[in-house]
Amino acid sequence: MPDYRQELSTIREALLLAGDQIKKIRGEGLTVKIKPDGSPVTNADLAVNHILQAALLTVFPDDGWLSEESPDDVIRLQKNRVWILDPIDGTKPFIKSLPQFTISLALIDHGQTSIGIIFNPATREYFCAVRGERPTLNGRPIQVRQTTRHRWSFLVNTGHINRAIMRTWRETADCRTIMGSIAYSLALVAAGQIDGVMNIGTQNEWDIAAALLLVPMAGGIVVDKDLKPIQCNQPNPSVNGIIAARPDAMPVIQQFLNVLHP
Repeated sequence: MPDYRQELSTIREALLLAGDQIKKIRGEGLTVKIKPDGSPVTNADLAVNHILQAALLTVFPDDGWLSEESPDDVIRLQKNRVWILDPIDGTKPFIKSLPQFTISLALIDHGQTSIGIIFNPATREYFCAVRGERPTLNGRPIQVRQTTRHRWSFLVNTGHINRAIMRTWRETADCRTIMGSIAYSLALVAAGQIDGVMNIGTQNEWDIAAALLLVPMAGGIVVDKDLKPIQCNQPNPSVNGIIAARPDAMPVIQQFLNVLHP
């Protein structure tokens, strides 16, 4: 396996700097603009994007780059290594000062997600995964939940599911609305805090790339809404939904999905 110590050191230093910058911008004043797709972007999103891009591409200048807040350069498709970043995943809760946003960063190395970092600056939770190693939360090993409580616990994007179906699902499981940050929600699966996440809406690679490594390295399963594997650094960086769960929860989720597509 490659030695990623330099990458991990560079990432951590840049993320801590980004976290400090977010705090500073919050104190000095947040500015919000609406992008052409209708989603908000703040000066904090742009600052984090600049910090991470400058830090990583200065040390690793031959790598490619894909970020929600950078113009997409197709040269990334020719690179052996590509960084994928969502500077602030969960911009809406961030604007509302809710601690449900993260910086989500992944390294795709020769087609494989090889580093996955999800950092919540508000709670200082630092989820870290490296291919072939046990993932950690603030340095302590994590794994998907091993025991079943009274009911399954899932986070669901209810915006794509009608109320009648949700009532049926809630007869079987505790189905709460997914957090503002899909990356943070997926990280909670890896940390064993919930049993699974179901988001059948279209995602972007930068939303979920880090979790594609974090969840499997913690013993979980990650697939798209059709239960197919997800590959990043594609020409069109969109993903056909995402399902992540502990393995023994997948049959329950599959039953739920069969209701949507009988």
